[in-house]
Amino acid sequence: MEILIKASQFILSLSLLIVLHELGHFIPAKLFKTRVEKFYLFFDYKFSIFKKKIGDTVYGIGWIPLGGYVKISGMIDESMDTEQMKLPPQPWEFRSKPAWQRLIIMLGGVFVNFILGIFIYIMLMWSYGEEYLPNENVKDGVWVQDSLAMNLGIQTGDKILTVDGQKIKKFYGLSLEFINGNNFQVERNGEVIDKEIPTDFISQLMERGKEAGPVLLPRIPFVIASVSEDSPNLNSDLKTKDIVVAINGNAIKYLDEAEAEFNKVKNQDVKISVKRGNEIIEIPVKITEDGKLGVALGQLNHKDLEKLGYYDLADIKYSFSEAIPAGWNKSWKTLTDYVKQLKKIFNPSTGAYKGLGGFISIGSIFPNEWSAESFWNITAFLSIMLGFMNLLPIPALDGGHVVFTLWEMITGKKPGDKFLEYAQVIGFMLLIALLLFANGNDVFRLFQ
Repeated sequence: MEILIKASQFILSLSLLIVLHELGHFIPAKLFKTRVEKFYLFFDYKFSIFKKKIGDTVYGIGWIPLGGYVKISGMIDESMDTEQMKLPPQPWEFRSKPAWQRLIIMLGGVFVNFILGIFIYIMLMWSYGEEYLPNENVKDGVWVQDSLAMNLGIQTGDKILTVDGQKIKKFYGLSLEFINGNNFQVERNGEVIDKEIPTDFISQLMERGKEAGPVLLPRIPFVIASVSEDSPNLNSDLKTKDIVVAINGNAIKYLDEAEAEFNKVKNQDVKISVKRGNEIIEIPVKITEDGKLGVALGQLNHKDLEKLGYYDLADIKYSFSEAIPAGWNKSWKTLTDYVKQLKKIFNPSTGAYKGLGGFISIGSIFPNEWSAESFWNITAFLSIMLGFMNLLPIPALDGGHVVFTLWEMITGKKPGDKFLEYAQVIGFMLLIALLLFANGNDVFRLFQ
């Protein structure tokens, strides 16, 4: 059922993005009186699931869910309709239009993707606002349990100040900042220390597996979930949700401080103080030979931690006018983060290419349960990603057509039809190779 929910959201999001992207080409083509022969969601090799001709255009749904297209008369595109190109140019054909009109038609899809992503982020900011843990509010530093964080040279209690010289706004955005970054600064016991992020950080991150938690966590209190059946304290007064605040008279605030205190009193009877509601209760306990209390650890959500005075969360609500710059800023950060990650993918030493994923990876980022906020957040991200990818100067993509058109506008020389045909074939082969590699990575990870 969870897979079905994820797949449904993925197909809905992908279909919406494809239709709107192709509409971005379709509308200016019609405005410039250019004939559009086909408007398709998904590809229709050999046959279509649905098709209907209205006017000069056949509207349909293909059976290969790898994208979509509009077939514009007199244009060398995915259809590779070279027979049409052998005939004399007609007034309604793409090739007969001025270069500036062709440029607008080709940029239309990318323009829609970027505008859609920005619009969705603006509406999300207006509807939901933002709630997050500000990095500056993690005043006592981070909790280091993960070996990758240790390899970075981070210790429990360190405060992460900057990555690549930029202050960190959101604590839970740290992992992404490390993925995109090259160096960072920490404050340790009042001293500021500069550290390098290993070139293969992304590769190390992937080796941890999907089930691994965040690289860095905020420090948390020692909360008791239950007393273990084999614990020497099974019959003690310890209760669920008790928060340990002192061990043998020594105050502790965080779970990571408890280990050192327990190691001092191994195999001893001591008293610990717990916070229960608004009370502080002292309870006699037995510490095991290996320095354990014999309890299962509990967790508190961020709201509870805020009530207890551990962390102050940011909860920002935006008016519509305030949501516009907030949505724009989020769109810009999404785009720049994506570009940084793409650069790392093309650098083999980072190992980032191993994380390149196809449809399974994209589908997996949707939640197991329907959430309008999550769905539109992911759709906005995918829209901006799709817009940027289509701008790449690869002949089979919009960006390739844009490059050739700009060359014509600058030099006054139009590339020949044969050259465009060969370029289209090469570009299409590059895209197929990339598609096979990305989806091959998905299959490999499934078997792992």
